[in-house]
Amino acid sequence: MANRKLLGLFQEPQQVADAMNELKASGIAPEDIDIYSGSPFPEGSFGEHEPHHRLYMFPLVGALIGFAIGLLFTAGTQISYPLVTGGKPLLSIPPMTIIMYENTMLGAIIATVLGVLFESRLPKRSLGLYDERITEGYIGIIVDSPEDKAAQAESLMKAAGAEEVKHES
Repeated sequence: MANRKLLGLFQEPQQVADAMNELKASGIAPEDIDIYSGSPFPEGSFGEHEPHHRLYMFPLVGALIGFAIGLLFTAGTQISYPLVTGGKPLLSIPPMTIIMYENTMLGAIIATVLGVLFESRLPKRSLGLYDERITEGYIGIIVDSPEDKAAQAESLMKAAGAEEVKHES
């Protein structure tokens, strides 16, 4: 069965919290409810689901890849073009550490930027269901509900004080 998106517009945070409680009690999964607000509210202040992310993995993997590339680059260059000077070892560790450190940092930074874009699901191809009044102070609840529960979700949001409930076209 297809899902239907609804956007309920509220003026007061208490109305949003009440609507969230009613929607959860009606059997709509917390992952299917999202809050849009132009004002900064603390995470979880409306009882919304906090999504899991793996942003911490991106810098770690990027740093490891950068380190490996730095090691490969420095060791590969010194082995490919051996310049033995005065009996010193072919692979000189102190100069190699500078290049490996810089590549480690570069890999971590690039992977972090890519991770933020990936975890934020950017760039978005379309805005989807939205109302400009959200930037003016209204709070929106987006509900992605099955067709059979859409009417119930709409009535619950209106009962909780939604000024308008928009449907995805």
